[in-house]
Amino acid sequence: MEHIVDARGLNCPQPVILTKRVMDKGEADRLVTIVNQTAALENVTKLARSQGYEVEVEDKEGDYYITMIRSEEITCEPASLEDNVTILITNRYFGQGEEELGQVLIRSFLYTLGEMNGRVKSIIFMNSGVFLTTEGSEVLEILQGLSQEGVQILSCGTCLDFYGIKDKLAVGEITNMYTAVEMLSSAERSITL
Repeated sequence: MEHIVDARGLNCPQPVILTKRVMDKGEADRLVTIVNQTAALENVTKLARSQGYEVEVEDKEGDYYITMIRSEEITCEPASLEDNVTILITNRYFGQGEEELGQVLIRSFLYTLGEMNGRVKSIIFMNSGVFLTTEGSEVLEILQGLSQEGVQILSCGTCLDFYGIKDKLAVGEITNMYTAVEMLSSAERSITL
């Protein structure tokens, strides 16, 4: 059975996530993902090869047709993450550098977390990271979705007070430093951004 994923115009990580969803269903022996960005071409190709697919790429006027044919049973197991992962986000942007890029990356990171199928237990927001959980946040819808999926969303009360936005909290609950440190230290894994 063949399946086509049209991921043209979609930014990372969406082409990979859409392709992986089809792979995970196991219904397609032949899968074609269409992208129009070289980064997406490279990422989808890398995913396909890691999952035991033979890959052929055809460039049709700037659109890349990535044909993936299952060549063997999937022999590699996905990276194992415990269900008790806590993430600490201390900035409204991902990394250091250009704000615009940092906004794109934090959105992409949080979106990808939503695709991780319940592996993250909680996300703690501190310092300017609390702006992500308040009214007007560009990632509010993503965080609300994570919350609905059972991810605990916590924002530092001291930070909300410092920025004068405590009344603007739109997702999750208020926490304190003691609880945050306790959660981070008792998690199977913790990630800090």
